[in-house]
Amino acid sequence: MGRIVVTEFISLDGVVEAPGGEDFKYANWSFEFDRGEEGEKFKTDEAFSADALLLGRRTYEGFASAWPEYEGELADKYNSMPKYVVSRTLTDPQWNNTRVLPGDLTDEVTRLREEVAGDISVAGSIELVQGLLERDLVDELHLMTFPVILGTGRRLFGETPDKTAWKLTETLTVGEGVLITILKRAR
Repeated sequence: MGRIVVTEFISLDGVVEAPGGEDFKYANWSFEFDRGEEGEKFKTDEAFSADALLLGRRTYEGFASAWPEYEGELADKYNSMPKYVVSRTLTDPQWNNTRVLPGDLTDEVTRLREEVAGDISVAGSIELVQGLLERDLVDELHLMTFPVILGTGRRLFGETPDKTAWKLTETLTVGEGVLITILKRAR
């Protein structure tokens, strides 16, 4: 059975909006910090350990417009791996190996977890991640916390119908004080 692994760049005040995007007051804010070799290795290892990508439509569109233009092992991985997009508006995805999941989020993700044996990586995709957390469908959180308070922007954690317990399994400080935390859902 597949595991849903959420990976986010996040500020100290919980903002996950546009860490590498342009449509935001503090565009590309995460790139103001050097993640160092260890941080880059962590992100690369994380990508190579994923068996599939699960994305919201806006994140998918950003990835699909960028990754096919890149070359190298990481680009080959992203461009060839299975990709699933939660969307009711996207009908004809152009990026290789992409399938749209237009139905009920719980049903679609439950089916996907049965189809994919390994890690299903969810990057960015704020609304999708909030929906997954709300429905208690996330197995693991990978948070790369940058030492900045942005004061504005969309935050990762919204309201949920109930509390959930998590177990901190790993921490690592990389580069210019960027904290990586890995938390697994305590069930």
